[in-house]
Amino acid sequence: MKNVNYKTKGVCSKQITFDIDDDNTLHNVKFLGGCPGNLNGISRLVRGMKIDDVISRFESMPICPSSKVTSCPEQIRRALVELRSKL
Repeated sequence: MKNVNYKTKGVCSKQITFDIDDDNTLHNVKFLGGCPGNLNGISRLVRGMKIDDVISRFESMPICPSSKVTSCPEQIRRALVELRSKL
């Protein structure tokens, strides 16, 4: 398992941490800061999913009204796109 820490930009949460296994499956997804209920929900939804499936699911997500440029689902998608380019 590889542990990943991604510093978010433009949203209330400050960081996303998760583990990725050899099959590119997500585990232990956690957001630091932000809206606890929503982010806990996102974490549970993506747990056990493959990187490509999460990237696909979160493409073209609406932006967060407070940031006007991104959203927490978009931030986890960006983290996974960046990670995938390094695998």
